[in-house]
Amino acid sequence: MKKLLTGNEAIAEGVIESGVEVICGYPGTPSTEVILTLLSEAKDLGIHIEWSINEKVALEIAAGAAWAGKRSLVTMKMSGVNVAADSLASIAYSGCRGGFVIFVADDPGANAGMPEQDSRYYARSMVIPMLDLASQQECLDYIKLAFEISEKIGGPIFLRSTTDVSHVASDVEIDKKLKLEKREASFERNIAKYTKAGATWCIAQHQDALNRLVQASKIVDNYTTESGIKVNETHLEQDSKCGVIYAGAVEGNFKEALKKYNLKFSWLKIGMVHPLPEERIRRFLERVDKVLILEELDPFVEAEVLRIASLNDKKVEILGKLDKTLPLLGNYSFKKIKNALEVLLKTRLESEQDPKILEKAKELEIKRPTSFCIGCPHRGTYFALNRAIKNLKYRKDEIIITGDIGCTILGMNKPFESCWTEVAMGASIGLAQGFKWAGIKKPVIATIGDSTFFHAGIPPLINAVYQNAPLTIIILDNGWTAMTGFEENPGTIPLNGSDHTRIDIIEICRGCGVEQVNIIDPFRPEEAIKIMMKSIEYPGVSVVVSRRECALQAKKRKVRLPQRKVNTDQCTGCQVCLNSLACPAMVFHPKGANSKPYMEITSACFGCGLCEFTCPTGTIEVVKDGK
Repeated sequence: MKKLLTGNEAIAEGVIESGVEVICGYPGTPSTEVILTLLSEAKDLGIHIEWSINEKVALEIAAGAAWAGKRSLVTMKMSGVNVAADSLASIAYSGCRGGFVIFVADDPGANAGMPEQDSRYYARSMVIPMLDLASQQECLDYIKLAFEISEKIGGPIFLRSTTDVSHVASDVEIDKKLKLEKREASFERNIAKYTKAGATWCIAQHQDALNRLVQASKIVDNYTTESGIKVNETHLEQDSKCGVIYAGAVEGNFKEALKKYNLKFSWLKIGMVHPLPEERIRRFLERVDKVLILEELDPFVEAEVLRIASLNDKKVEILGKLDKTLPLLGNYSFKKIKNALEVLLKTRLESEQDPKILEKAKELEIKRPTSFCIGCPHRGTYFALNRAIKNLKYRKDEIIITGDIGCTILGMNKPFESCWTEVAMGASIGLAQGFKWAGIKKPVIATIGDSTFFHAGIPPLINAVYQNAPLTIIILDNGWTAMTGFEENPGTIPLNGSDHTRIDIIEICRGCGVEQVNIIDPFRPEEAIKIMMKSIEYPGVSVVVSRRECALQAKKRKVRLPQRKVNTDQCTGCQVCLNSLACPAMVFHPKGANSKPYMEITSACFGCGLCEFTCPTGTIEVVKDGK
């Protein structure tokens, strides 16, 4: 049966078919939807699924389950592998009993923010096999294959996707859901395998990991999935001396170019990027004089092809990133692949589309909004922070405000222009300490979201208290992991039917030794400004928790606040409210032939009331009786 699925949904389907019993992760676009898709079926399937506090913890939970003989999955985006790497490096050498798959989604083109990191290097450095996904069908097929390989070799395996595979939908051939028997959990004491307490043990574990790579390569090289997909596949054209070696998400555009231009040349598809099928690559190079390497992000495969080619007697010209035929940056569009094929074939393929059509398409392009949502409490937090800085007689450009991951970083944009930095989860607090110890005399302020604080903000907070660092930390607590899709975090108020225990950020801060902890409501700007001023002037570590639920989540629960309207007769059209807040619920009407300029607050208003506070003429008022 065929079903239209995104790559992430196809992986979720494959997880169900594979009988996985423990699933953990931390939300991070473009990987988030795997767990989101599975959460609704967790009770029916009788499996454990959770959003863990961070990727390292998620990995450790999944590893523990795999050591006990269960099939387990951990999901994350490329940045999350950095967080999990500390434990992963040791776990990889110890291997596992139950199937253990690490799903990571890279983001060529940086559609979801953060660096264009290439996770394939982790597979190489940690001696872990890695399958590279090229289509939605492969998402379903390869997740099942990954668990099969993991259990056959007795070690973890990476399954790597990218945004274009994870978020694009296509028809996927699915099987019936399997009714697999639950496995008994057990774990034997084997310190030579599961600890690193002796050099002899460590070296033996390293050798075991290397052996697992060889096993994985043998399993995969001639493997064909149930839907007929070959993991590694060689296609030879007798009359062509040109060839293409490709891996990953480029497959769709490459195959489209083959069909559109009726191209006939040899090609080699690589589905397992670590370890690479070296013998298959060597044989392919013997059949061609020139080869183009297609892969997104770094020249990972290309560098290895160059190495293998250098060991052969036959000279082969290799095109790719290293000779500048293709860029190191971004994802590979059809046009980029077409241009590269023209270099390979030394011929001009079909002309481009009508430039007038392309120009018209560009005109219709919609820019991505960069402001906070209507009613977002973070708007009030940054508004109050900027006012507090101004009231303390500081210029905006002389107070360093470090930003962090999530919705909070939108404070870097107009009209607030508050955040100066964004590095990694929790880094805002550590960076702020660095600025102070470097000798910055004026106040330094760190801003961080609630989920990010739980993820990685607590250790740097403890460090700041221990070192008595003079800085202010503002925790923007909207109760959700909002930017990635409104996942719960330890601070979320438990919903109906939830068995989670809520952890209060205020109590954590006090438990870490912070003496100056204050809570503000960002929808009460006058009080919020005063508390922020007091906190910024405090000589040690001060924390301000700005607490108000995400407006979009509050709306789902039918929370209603008094909306505002503009008295158009009194409005001067000064736009102070709009320029101060950039609220999408506001619409400015410029002066017309028969009308004066005025501001309108649309029915989309959430009712935060900030516009009323900012209005210098008092013409914004509460809507009464729906009028």
